[in-house]
Amino acid sequence: MEDRLSAIANQMRSSTLFGGAASIIPLRVHLVTMGCAKNEVDSADMASKLLDYGCVVADEPDDADCIIVNTCSFIQAATEESIEAVFDMCGLDNVRSGDAKVVVAGCMPSRYGNDLRVSLPEVRTFVPCSKEDNIVGVVAELFPGRLAPSKREGMASEASVYVKISDGCDRFCSFCTIPFIRGRYRSFTFGQINADVSRAVASGAREVVLIAQDTGRWGNDFSDPSSLSWLLSSLARKHPHTWFRVMYIQPEGVTDDLLDVIARYDNIVNYIDVPFQHASQRLLASMNRTGSGREYLALLERVRERVPGITVRTTLIAGYPGETEEEFNELCEFVEEAEFDYVGVFPYSQEEGTRAARLDSQIDEDEKLERAARLRDIADSISYARVAQRIGERVEVLVLGREEDGQLYGRARMQAPDVDGVVYLSEGDVGDVVDVVIGDTLMYDMESE
Repeated sequence: MEDRLSAIANQMRSSTLFGGAASIIPLRVHLVTMGCAKNEVDSADMASKLLDYGCVVADEPDDADCIIVNTCSFIQAATEESIEAVFDMCGLDNVRSGDAKVVVAGCMPSRYGNDLRVSLPEVRTFVPCSKEDNIVGVVAELFPGRLAPSKREGMASEASVYVKISDGCDRFCSFCTIPFIRGRYRSFTFGQINADVSRAVASGAREVVLIAQDTGRWGNDFSDPSSLSWLLSSLARKHPHTWFRVMYIQPEGVTDDLLDVIARYDNIVNYIDVPFQHASQRLLASMNRTGSGREYLALLERVRERVPGITVRTTLIAGYPGETEEEFNELCEFVEEAEFDYVGVFPYSQEEGTRAARLDSQIDEDEKLERAARLRDIADSISYARVAQRIGERVEVLVLGREEDGQLYGRARMQAPDVDGVVYLSEGDVGDVVDVVIGDTLMYDMESE
């Protein structure tokens, strides 16, 4: 493992020098977040803890005393992107001169441990996911005498925020590294979740997106078991003017109770994200997952019957070890029949330490990419058509901001953050929910009249 990590690092290395600490007070911290929305939540938590100890957030890394890179290491491509970001930070003038220090946090230290100290000597210290709650102690050790408890005003929230409801995973899918990075599944308490939601709403958030590695399992591990449907209904009642959206529900978590709750509350958006991964029963079994394309189509029929007009997103893997041409065609036919609104397509990534990586029937890299591209084309053609069907429809849009050219944009209820496109608007203020008619579409984006 060390040799592989060092090889990746050596390919990207541009410099290895940095030195002592800066002496400007208050301590300026810049956070770089790689990977998924769950990492964004972790970065926000670390920033909040540091602000409570007198730090300020630097908008640019060049102006920071401490640069924290919150890494992703779910697949090799994510690891490489994270290492590239680390080297970008280590190559800055303030780091090379010794005026700033780089800290690497998150998934990469959790996955590779002490190997990183050998492969990335440019970094001052490493903080795995399990130690991020102690980020104040880590930074205080790097900058003695620079941190102290401090009262601060509440921060203005984004119009849309993520709230984690659990961490870790017990599924041990054959292709996945998450259980080794994040540990076993553990639900956060309702009190903790409601407190996070209440703070966000009080600070101006209009949408709360509930996330985890496996949201559908929430509450199952309590001594007095609960459920995601209970959590959603409780939050919807407590915060009736806030949109709630749930991401990453495994197929087993899509219960009738959950669907009925989504249908019952107007402020729970009619949107569901279910990572099916494949349609071949044989490959799903090899992935250590249950189900089949036939069972999944029946599930989708049930979802659409109980929540009319619901938007459905999924995630699929092309080129899993041993995938035959017939099984790939079965996956393509499944996508055509399912008519998903949105699909994330990924070529299989052979990840060290996983069971799938040890299978003999690995597929050629070019073939994996070619299959993923073919599947992507099929999914896009269906999704573009489904988005175009929205023309003439009246929808509610949460105003989010302006692009660099000044164009105002937001997201409708059927659009999740960062993955499903946006709605371009002619008027509205950030945080407003405006009622518009869709006049035109371009691929995944929509334009209001």
